Order: sequence, then structure tokens, then C-alpha cells
Amino acid sequence: MERAAVPTGRPVVAKIGSSSLVGASGGIDRERLDGFVAQVEALRAAGHPVIVVTSAAIAAGLPVLGLGERPKDVASLQVAAAVGQGALMATYSAAFAAHGTVVAQVLLTKDVLANRGQYVHSRNALEQMLALGVVPIVNENDTVVVDELRWGDNDRLAAIVSHLAGAGMLVLLTDTPGLYSGDPTSNADVELLSAVRHTDGILDEVARGGVGRFGSGGVATKVAAARMAAWSGIPTVIGSSEEPDLLERVVSGEPVGTWIEPHESGLSARKLWIAFGLPAKGTLVVDQGAERAIVQGGKSLLAVGVVSATGSFEQGEAVEVESEDGRLLAKGVVRIGSEDLDLADGPLVHRDDLVVLTA
Repeated sequence: MERAAVPTGRPVVAKIGSSSLVGASGGIDRERLDGFVAQVEALRAAGHPVIVVTSAAIAAGLPVLGLGERPKDVASLQVAAAVGQGALMATYSAAFAAHGTVVAQVLLTKDVLANRGQYVHSRNALEQMLALGVVPIVNENDTVVVDELRWGDNDRLAAIVSHLAGAGMLVLLTDTPGLYSGDPTSNADVELLSAVRHTDGILDEVARGGVGRFGSGGVATKVAAARMAAWSGIPTVIGSSEEPDLLERVVSGEPVGTWIEPHESGLSARKLWIAFGLPAKGTLVVDQGAERAIVQGGKSLLAVGVVSATGSFEQGEAVEVESEDGRLLAKGVVRIGSEDLDLADGPLVHRDDLVVLTA
């Protein structure tokens, strides 16, 4: 498949992980961060606004607190994040200031984006920052977030930011050249995947990466993020932060890293919010007839097609729709709460409020 260059003027979201920013002692490696900032500035000079999604707040706080590794308990993680986030932003501010660029801190959590109004306001704020020549530096608000409100990793957060910004490309920078057909640490015969479609089964096979010493993501989270971005028509490239001029090269269409081909047509802004901004409160399992109707026919989900339901949800909340064999088919906003499902005789989820998430 052929890669496409990002049109000049379209935003690019560049996510960089802890493994690409943290030195051997656990603190921020200034040389690495300066190199990344230089790549961002080169891309901006070429006419592409850039949003940075960064990890490493917790890692930045570890040496300050005298800790040699990432803590296990929530309270210590939150303290490390609180200490490290300020240090991380100060480092970014200084690095970008050397290029005459102003940065802005943006801290997001799931509950912020679950509210439609806040989702829209977040999108407008990002657009205005880019219009003013500011580089947004986005991270999850690890200091205050609780488990049920966490994205869990910044790869998926970067995909959400890509949706918000209408990005022309999502670039996930890591410590490997891209995705491999197997584990390169244990099998010398695996090959680097140059380009795959977001629906290809090979992505399921490779999505078994481990967790790094200082970070929280892995191969699986990057695959999930790429598939999220794909549903709004945004291509993703996964590549090495050590690759010279990688950002400029992938944005211009060069075959560097792993390219994940997106969906042919993107979802509307509202359906993107339903799919990825609104948390699911329950699950509806449907029979094969309902599966065909919603996936192939583009129909509403009728009560008669629901086999079972789990979770507690109210009218207007989101639910996931699964097949009888456990495959995620869709996500949508219900018209009837879970307590009244037995009384339903019409559409549970109207097709205008239903997002099909399977090919």
C-alpha cells in the first residue's frame, strides 16, 4: 500500500514515550528531549502545526524523590507525577524557548472528554493554540486521576488528541524502529512491518508487547491507538525516536517505521466522541441477525436482537455492542436504561447514535 504525505497546514500529533526520554538513572535525558524538540521545530518550519503528547512525568519525578524504579502504589505514583510534571514542563519550555517557541501545558482525563461540552471546548482550545503558534504539550493528569478515569497509557490519549485536532497523521515515537512480525528479542528471523491495514490480523498477533521499566505502554497500546486513529481517517506511523529526522520523513511520505493504513472514510465529530470520548456503562450482546443488521445494513439496534445485557446504564449513556462470541461490534448511546430493557419494543440504539467498530 502507498503512503501519503500530510498536506501542508494539517496538524501532526507526535507522541513520545518514557523509554525515549528517560536516561539510565530514571531522570529526563536532556539530549534526547532536545533532539525531539528539534524534530518538532523542523516540522513546524515545514508548515505543519504540531501537538506533542508526552509521557515521563512520573519518570521525571523518580530521581527527585530518590526512587530507583516506578512505584507500585497509587499514592506514590501520584506524588511522583506531581513532582515530575513541573520538572518535565520546565524542561520542555526551556528547550522550545531556545527556538523562540511558546508551549502550553494540557492535562486531560477521561471524565473531561466524556462530557460533550468539554470535549468541544478542548478541541477549540487546541485549535486556538495552534493558530497562535503555540505548541501544546499534552499529558494525562496522573496526579488526580483514578483508575476508572484513566486512559491507562498515552498512546491512546494521543489517538484521542488526534481526533480532537483533526490531525493529518499520528506519529508514535518509541525505542524500536516500528512493529515487527514477532518478538525481535527472541527471534532473529522476524521482519519489520513496513505497512499494514488497521484491520489486518497481523496486528493482533504482534500486540503482545511488554511494559517498560519507566513507562506504562507497550506494543498492544500502540496497536490500539493506531486503530482508534484509523476510525477518523488518520494514518499512524510507529517509529524510532532515534531515527534522524523521522518526523519530517514520515510526514513527507517516506517509508520509515510502520505505517498503519486508516479507514477510508472518517467518522463524524459526534460519532468520534461516542466511540472514544464517552465511557461505556454496559454491554449488549446481540444475535447474528442483529449483527448483520447493524454491521452490514447500517440499521438501528432493535430490542428484539439483544440476547443479554450487563452493567447498569441510564437513558443517554453509552454501551458497547458485542457478538455472541465476544467480538466488539459497535458502541452507541441507548434510548432506554438497563432497568427498563424488558419493556423495550423498539430501537435501543438509533443508527444515528451507533458507531460500528468492526470491518
